[in-house]
Amino acid sequence: MKKSIHIMCLFVVLTQFSCGQDPENEVNNAKITPFEAELLVDGLQIPWGLAFLPDGAMLITEKSGELIHFKNGKKTMVSNVPPVYNRGQGGLLDVAVHPDYKQNGWIYLSFASEEGPEKGGNTAIIRAKLDNMALVNIEKLYKATPNTTKGQHFGSRFAFDKQGYLYFSIGERGDRDTNPQDLSRDGGKIYRIHDDGRIPEDNPFVGQENAVKAAYTYGNRNPQGMARHPQTGEIWIHEHGPRGGDEINIVKKGNNYGWPVITYGINYSGTPITDKTEMEGMTQPIHYWVPSIAPSGMTFVTSDKYRGWKGSLLVGSLSFQYLERLALDGTKVTQREKLMTDIGRVRNVVEGPDGIIYVAVEGKGIYRLNPVK
Repeated sequence: MKKSIHIMCLFVVLTQFSCGQDPENEVNNAKITPFEAELLVDGLQIPWGLAFLPDGAMLITEKSGELIHFKNGKKTMVSNVPPVYNRGQGGLLDVAVHPDYKQNGWIYLSFASEEGPEKGGNTAIIRAKLDNMALVNIEKLYKATPNTTKGQHFGSRFAFDKQGYLYFSIGERGDRDTNPQDLSRDGGKIYRIHDDGRIPEDNPFVGQENAVKAAYTYGNRNPQGMARHPQTGEIWIHEHGPRGGDEINIVKKGNNYGWPVITYGINYSGTPITDKTEMEGMTQPIHYWVPSIAPSGMTFVTSDKYRGWKGSLLVGSLSFQYLERLALDGTKVTQREKLMTDIGRVRNVVEGPDGIIYVAVEGKGIYRLNPVK
């Protein structure tokens, strides 16, 4: 089950990925930090979500619809997983464990669901418990509407804040000119709910006629990275731009992040989407990538196990197939460094409870980054 790949990771200066950005966001001070990348869980195709149980076991989602329990080198398929709409970017997506799992046993899953009268699917959120390697006590917490046969932009990352609220993302489902700026429609938004699915009374659009009450922000494109800042407690996201214009944003109550009215990206065809990169009332990203790295997965490094990494942000790249470390000074990105060059499409990155970094790579599996002193 285990394979070891010893990688002395030379961080490569990424100036070729910095065009169009402010000078403060360009790469500098390349340095060498060694670690060993061990292929801990092999034989995975698209390992989308990754979470840890208190006993050290992993829960891994495969986009095709399988939920895998991994412990002590053994993979076990969890049964009674809801059917998924496995189309395009849709399928079984993120997994999260409740912060008080030891007391309540709740596991959260996001997936593309066909539930509803329309053809196609849209993002759904459930919680369930694990009993004898089967999901039980399944509760639907949220289902976006309407369904669509479009295969893109399901969003679906999870994060709990310090108060126990659950945040999740739903992309604009390929309907950029309608969903993200319309508060009456699902899609292109970050959502905030109680852990049992109830809508918090202080959500920003509660009381607004026809508004999606679970929405917390809007004007988002397709956030596939979400993490809680270890010091401030704020929820950070990154989201795919089109051709260029991937962004890192901090989730703020009621904020409009501008898509598609403002963007640093262009259409995939090369034609412009808009001539505006900023507008009054719309929030600027704290960082953006041009060209797009197609970010997926995100975690803050809180561990002291990696020399010089503590306080950094790790982000996977699907298009350039590496793991990126972003050094931070507050909310400013001061340095970008490239890890695991050409490893494959990095779908997710998580800091485990043991302080070790785990990286999910499509077509390969889950790597554990073992520090080398």
